[in-house]
Amino acid sequence: MDKEIEQQEEILHTQHADPEEVLEDVAFYRTLAANVCMIGKPDGEWVLVDTSIGRYSTRIIAAVEKRFGHNPPKAIILTHGHFDHAGSAKDLAKHWDIPIYIHAEELAYVTGEKGYPPADPTVGGGLLSLISTVFPKEPVNLKGLVFTLPDDGQIPLLNDWKYVHTPGHTPGHICLYREKDKTLITGDAVVTEKPESSLAVFLPIQKIHGPPSYLTQDWDKAEQSVKKLAQLEPNLVISGHGLPMDGETLREQLDDLATNFYSKSIPKHRKN
Repeated sequence: MDKEIEQQEEILHTQHADPEEVLEDVAFYRTLAANVCMIGKPDGEWVLVDTSIGRYSTRIIAAVEKRFGHNPPKAIILTHGHFDHAGSAKDLAKHWDIPIYIHAEELAYVTGEKGYPPADPTVGGGLLSLISTVFPKEPVNLKGLVFTLPDDGQIPLLNDWKYVHTPGHTPGHICLYREKDKTLITGDAVVTEKPESSLAVFLPIQKIHGPPSYLTQDWDKAEQSVKKLAQLEPNLVISGHGLPMDGETLREQLDDLATNFYSKSIPKHRKN
């Protein structure tokens, strides 16, 4: 009986798994945990960026098929290996028989060689910070499925895009950037909702924030990464958490965060 209820709930969820188009060749699916991005036109080759938490593959497949039909992605690109971005990567890669790509400095964290530091529940002041200690502690193991990105910033199958190495939140974190229209996919380097707040998931207010504090490893590098992104002067940002932002307000807020990162993002007990 419990299994039947679970199946019915999953069917209901897949019916409401709707991708949202941002540009003609960029869309995203907003899961409860994190955004999943799709780069490419519906009738052409495309790639998936990030995969949300584990056991979300059925919903992601449903969202994908609403946009692309039975045209599967050519690859999965991971901005980093945290459980809420790489959780369904293995299931999806096996389902579509496609490779996964990640930065070389992140590889050990998704092949069982290293584990991320434990979450810090004392930072951020929101419910998600408080409950971060119950987040999955075992790293996602993608051994045999995952490959490293080239070290020249190129992204396989995405000729117009390059990746920007943005360490801090994790050592091998990357963002994806397209120069011709200044579109930036930021993962968790910067996000557009307060990442520690569970309320922000249901009542999103677009504002540029630093990376989720309870899982950020190196604040000095995180600051430098934000400054690097601000120098790109993006026209559009799609982050790992929150709604897309564009225009002058985006650039002003990103510049402000880069200038005042120390006071706005770094937890007080990490400033000493």
